[in-house]
Amino acid sequence: MTNEASKTRAVRGKDFDETYLRGRVIDIGCGPDLIVAHAEPFDLGHGDAQEIAKVRPHLAYDAVCSSHCLEHMRNVPAALTQWWALVRKGGYLVLVVPDEDLFEQGGWPSIFNRDHKATFRIGGKTTWSPVSYDIFALVQSLDGAEIVSCERQDRNYDYTLMKSRLSRRDRCLFLLQRVIKGIFRRIGFAGTFPDKIASKLFASVGTPVDQTANSALAQIQVIARKRD
Repeated sequence: MTNEASKTRAVRGKDFDETYLRGRVIDIGCGPDLIVAHAEPFDLGHGDAQEIAKVRPHLAYDAVCSSHCLEHMRNVPAALTQWWALVRKGGYLVLVVPDEDLFEQGGWPSIFNRDHKATFRIGGKTTWSPVSYDIFALVQSLDGAEIVSCERQDRNYDYTLMKSRLSRRDRCLFLLQRVIKGIFRRIGFAGTFPDKIASKLFASVGTPVDQTANSALAQIQVIARKRD
């Protein structure tokens, strides 16, 4: 996914930062795209996010934020419990994860990000994914958690391109497209006319599309407050 924090900021209200991101903020799995300029970054170079409560102080942060990191954790509930431990009473957890239907499109293991270890949905007892979590229920189960909001964010997402399940053919086409585009990048054609022609050709035969590589969002945002 490309610059998800920046794309997400565009759909948040003008008062979002003032309401949820004041004071001491930590951004887990931020990469180069911090949620706010004053946030403390925590990424691979700072330690293991799965065990962050061992290296960062408990009850010390006004906001603990993470965008597109939880799906990479080895043990999702355990990691989330560690992240929650850092939130002070009255503080917030601001969490963004991929929506399993919009992003993974009915395919597992993920073809769009091979490091994904979990998928997420909002509610629903049935799911196609063998590694699915109801993110609303998961956050709500945290000790002292009050759900402020939980919403699917799909700005610029084209539902006509979305797959409901990925077939073997879909996977083969996507892999072939990746190989061809990789060749184009190596010879300097990335983003040029041949690359665009290849994209249109693959799209015309129904190749799965990772829309988040461009301007689309395909995610769920959850905000929880820790009771005083």
